[in-house]
Amino acid sequence: MDTINSLFLLVGLLLALSTLASRLSSLFGLPLLVLFLGLGMLAGEEGILGIRFDDYSLAFIIGHLALALILLDGGLRTRLSTFRAAFKPALSLASLGVFFTSGITGLIAMWVFGLSLTEGLLIGAIVGSTDAAAVFSMLSGKGVNLNERVGATLEIESGTNDPMAIFLTITLIELLVGDIGGVTETTLFFFQQFGLGVAMGVGGGWLIARFMRRVGLEPGLYSLLALALGFCVFGLTSVAGGSGFLAIYLAGLMIGNQPGKHLNFILPVNDGLAWLSQIGLFLVLGLLVNPSDLLEYALPAAVVGLALIFVARPLAVVLSIKPFFKFRWHEVGFISWVGLRGAVPVVLAIFPVIGGVENASLYFNAAFAVVLMSLVIQGGTIPLVARMLKVEVPPGVSPDQRGPLGVLPEDDYEMFVYRVENPTLDDVPIRMLRFPSGALISALFRERNMLHPKGSTRLQLGDVVCVIGRSHDLPALNKLFSGEKRLKKAQEFFGPFVIDAEARMADIAKAYGLSVTPGEGDVSLGDFIAKRVGGHPVVGDDVSWHGIHWVVSEVEGDKVVKVGVRFY
Repeated sequence: MDTINSLFLLVGLLLALSTLASRLSSLFGLPLLVLFLGLGMLAGEEGILGIRFDDYSLAFIIGHLALALILLDGGLRTRLSTFRAAFKPALSLASLGVFFTSGITGLIAMWVFGLSLTEGLLIGAIVGSTDAAAVFSMLSGKGVNLNERVGATLEIESGTNDPMAIFLTITLIELLVGDIGGVTETTLFFFQQFGLGVAMGVGGGWLIARFMRRVGLEPGLYSLLALALGFCVFGLTSVAGGSGFLAIYLAGLMIGNQPGKHLNFILPVNDGLAWLSQIGLFLVLGLLVNPSDLLEYALPAAVVGLALIFVARPLAVVLSIKPFFKFRWHEVGFISWVGLRGAVPVVLAIFPVIGGVENASLYFNAAFAVVLMSLVIQGGTIPLVARMLKVEVPPGVSPDQRGPLGVLPEDDYEMFVYRVENPTLDDVPIRMLRFPSGALISALFRERNMLHPKGSTRLQLGDVVCVIGRSHDLPALNKLFSGEKRLKKAQEFFGPFVIDAEARMADIAKAYGLSVTPGEGDVSLGDFIAKRVGGHPVVGDDVSWHGIHWVVSEVEGDKVVKVGVRFY
């Protein structure tokens, strides 16, 4: 009984400290995942609490469960429109990028550690993929609002690049222990990982989404059902020989893009579960490592880590996307920098231990050191690098709170809560607002008192309004209630005014006294910009033409709607 009570005490203490560490992260700018790892090391055998934990098999199982849940949550939050815009470059990074990164890093590791070619390449394969837990956490937790092309590419890459890393790691381990199959068998394994992962992830996710739209459950059970069925997809795909990680990410993508009231119950719960998974996973990995062993390999591992960050990853990104896709050099630079390593390399480093590879502790400790360097150096500088490389866009406006009313099974009405911060709305009667059709103000709070709004009620700055509407009303509502600070930031970024993207280039050239070729005259400004950026324009795309920056400020699908005009 005392053992059980002590276990509850330790688990509760570590989880509480890890949760409170988020405050330290915001105060000192340290990546949160580094703090989780640090707490695990402090609680470990050579730390303050002296907990002895060396069960690699259990850590391997915990790692798989946690990563599966994190990937499911990442898929749930990825929009299909975003996925289409960044899928091809992300897939190139997830395959060619991992291959090039692993190869370059492996050659450097071979030289630094004095290993054979196969052993060096195994280190490269272990640290070759970016980590979904690290990327999702860093991009959402740093307050950096990236342009959609860059942000989506990084997130989709981290969610889909595990199969290549696993394939390379297993193949090299089999080569080291002498169990490698023939070329045909190895090639079949590679395509099996990707093919079954895609097929079972998309198919299973589609079936789960259809089922969840029709089943009636208590609100708290939807998230558990989604998690259970997601784990089923992961397990079935893995048993069949495919990539369970890729499958559960794609299953989450399919579930999250089927509209229905179930999503309003799934997403908030899954967010907490994803955080719990990250905390638990990094605490366990921190417990698994001994600082004395880590110091033994610290210097050569630091050389490998620096080479990965400043040489291997940038070269791999350039080779994987620059020849095939129209990314700007500053976007390529940022994608190169956010090649965050996290839990996946450490979990992959357990493979050699379980597989009985000689000198397995070298691979584990080297991977752990590289992960720490990546999180501290790259993760800690994301906001600074984003500003330097100009891949940020002004943060969009969103309701302070929102929630479904539960009236309709699909396309349900929601309650949106806004604080009036737009000075142009001060002392304006409600009937004069340009409200979207079908939306209305149901309640208004002023100085903690609820008023019953009428058409003649005049708004005041600081009022809190409750609006009933549907999700497609959000763009108009967000624009209406946008605060002065956000308006100023938008004007600084997009320019003092915006114009309709349907305007003909010939008319624009005439208005601004510019020259235009006969072939470009009948083309709309939106089509002109879309062609310049490669066919998938996103908010923040900047095209320089005749000394003027034409900045995309609004997009619907792949169509540019509004363009800001910013002069040099």
